[in-house]
Formats: sequence, structure tokens, C-alpha cells
Amino acid sequence: MANYQYSALNPKGEQTTGVISAATESEAIQQLRTKGLYPTQISEEGKAKGKVVPIKAKGKAKAKTVTKGKVGGSIKPKSLAMFTRQLATLIDSGLPLLRSLTVLEKQEPNPVLRATVSALAENVQGGSTFSESLAQHPKIFNKLYVNMVKAGELGGVLETVLNRLSDYQEKAEKLKSKIVSAMVYPVIVMIIAVGILVFLMIFIVPKFTEMFTNTDSELPLISKIVFGMSEFFLSNPFWVPNVVFVFIVFGIFLFLFNLWGKTPPGRIMIDTMLLRIPILGDIQRKSAVSRFSRTLGTLVTSGVPILQALNITRDTAGNVIISRAIEKVHEAVKEGETIVTPLQASGVFPNMVISMVDVGEETGQLPEMLLKIADVYDDEVDNAVTALTSILEPIMIVILALIVGAVVFALFLPLIKMISTMGNQ
Repeated sequence: MANYQYSALNPKGEQTTGVISAATESEAIQQLRTKGLYPTQISEEGKAKGKVVPIKAKGKAKAKTVTKGKVGGSIKPKSLAMFTRQLATLIDSGLPLLRSLTVLEKQEPNPVLRATVSALAENVQGGSTFSESLAQHPKIFNKLYVNMVKAGELGGVLETVLNRLSDYQEKAEKLKSKIVSAMVYPVIVMIIAVGILVFLMIFIVPKFTEMFTNTDSELPLISKIVFGMSEFFLSNPFWVPNVVFVFIVFGIFLFLFNLWGKTPPGRIMIDTMLLRIPILGDIQRKSAVSRFSRTLGTLVTSGVPILQALNITRDTAGNVIISRAIEKVHEAVKEGETIVTPLQASGVFPNMVISMVDVGEETGQLPEMLLKIADVYDDEVDNAVTALTSILEPIMIVILALIVGAVVFALFLPLIKMISTMGNQ
């Protein structure tokens, strides 16, 4: 054990000095933090003074250790969920937090996440709490993540909270992947259909056009349309640049639409439309309800105060209409009212959700009830996406068959008519 001289600020912002015994400088800093002191300088007796850099926060200096600097870039949710799960497993097995971070840093293949974990380990080693270290990387660790870890640190159940976090991330990513896959399928089929149509028009139809050029018989209307399209593709060499131009214009339109969607009026209008679209709107609503329930339930279960949990849930809702409803819930709870009344008044949440929340409040099991709601609506979204995909598959196959069939019909109809005429003669 060594003695360390320190200068620190107490909770009132007053300067205080003293000596503390600890095995290492980091342990000394941690002891001071436990006592509610914010060290500004600390050094071992008889050695040169080492500095802890103070960072000013809302009128008073708060001690903060020197960090490596912010790490640029972001990582995929799947990678973050895996990191969280691995960290929870290591801590649960009895490994200290700093040692767990060091182990994960060595085996992490993602360079951005590896650099981030390295920065986290250095900050923790310097005396910062884990939640303080996470807060320095907002692009990777959002408010939900930081506040849950903070609640886990205060309650001494960090590994439990990390497991809940990884469960939350994995389920959210699974739900998002299913919705995206359902949306991507029809786009891919339409691209294939357009590709087949262009191929037929350029390479197959011209062969039949030459065959029927010298005939005196009148071509059917559908054949004239198909042959005309083929002639346009072949005789107009500028159709490719024109198509490219159309795609460029479409891309510019999407860019401007995205910019407009980031403005408050645009965001409100888009989110309102998303909730009202037939079939897809129902999936959006169920997904939003699931996210709200799981986020709020996970936060409250982890020990985050209800008002703070509602603020975080509002910021991570993903839909302005849902966010506004949660804001009203926050105001009602702040005034001492129940959650049920503002939820019902919003007109966004289904009656089943309101009833289950009401039962949860009356029985004192609101967090557990919210997580059950999330599980129910995860299954609802899963079933809705599966049903949508099963409907889209035959529809897109029929559309593709109609496109190819129409071209084939247009090619062979004049041939059949010609053979029939020759047979009659």
C-alpha cells in the first residue's frame, strides 16, 4: 500500500486536500469517487505530481481522467450486441471489468470497435466509471445503452443489465431484418423482370421482326406494341443514357425527399403516412409498440427511474407520432397521474396494450407486463411479415410470368396465324 496526496472537489464544489492509502493510483481515485469527491490532482508521496484533468459541467468542475480521444466511425448493431453479450459473460464468470475489456479488445476483429474498447479500457483504468466511458462514444453507445449500464453499476448488477441489453439488441435487430427482407423481395423481383424484358427486346424479338417483315398479313395489336418497343431499343442508341438520366433524377428526388423528411413538418407527415399505409402501416404500428414496450420495460427493470426511462424511450421511439404520445405520458407521470390515461388519449396504442399496462400498474408489475407486451407484438410483427411475404411471392411471380408471357404471346401469335392461313390455303 502507498500513500497518495490529493486535491479534490466535494459535492458543493469546495476544494479539499488530504492523503489516502491505496495499492495503485487508479484505486485511490476510485476510493475518492466512492466518497463523493472529484479529484483534480493526485500523486504518490515523494513523486512528481500527476494530473487529473478537470472538465467543467454545469457550473462546477468534475474530475475526468485523460482519454485517448474520440474514436470515429460506427459499428453494426449485430457487432454491438455480440460485444455486449461477450462482456456480460466474462463479468458473470468473475472476471473484473477492466480485464474483460482487455480480453475483448485483443479478440475483436472490427477495427472501430477494437479502438473503442481500447479507449474504454484506458478510461476505466484511469478511474472513470464504465457508464462515463461509454458516454464519450455517443455514435456507438446511445442513451439507452449508457443509462442502463449506469443503473447496473449503481445496483451492482452490471452483468444482468448487459445480458438484458444484448437480448434487447438481438430481438430489435431480428425484427428489423425481417421487415427489411420483406420490403427487399419485391424490389429484387421487379429488377429481374425489367432485366428479362430488356434482354428479350434486344436479342430475341428482332429475330421474329425480320421473319414477319415481308408478310402481307396484319399483325395483332400486341405484336405491334412489342415489335415497336424492340425497334425503339435498337434504333434509339440514346435510351441507355436516358435511363441513366432518369435514375439520376430519381436519386436527386430521393435525396431531397430525405432532407425534407428530416425537418419537423416532413418527419410528422412521413411518420403519419407510414402508420396509415394499408398492411405496411399495421406492421409499422406493431413494431413501434413493441419497441416502446421493450425499451421502457428493459429500462425500468434495470433500475432506471420511470421519468428518465420515458425520456430515453421517447428519443429511441423511431416515429414522431409515437414520440409525441410518450411525451404526453411523461408529462402525466410527472404530474402524478397514471400511464394509462395519456396512452389511451393518444389514439396510437391498441386497446390490448392499454389494458395490459393498466393491469401492470394495478398489480405493481408494470415492467414485467411491458416485456410481455413486447414479446406479444414481436410475434405479431413476425406473423404479419411472414404473411406479407407469402402474399407477395405469388403476386410477384404472376407479374413476372405475365410480362414474359405477354412477350412470348406477341411473338408466336403472328406465327400461329400465318400457319393457320397456310393450312386453309
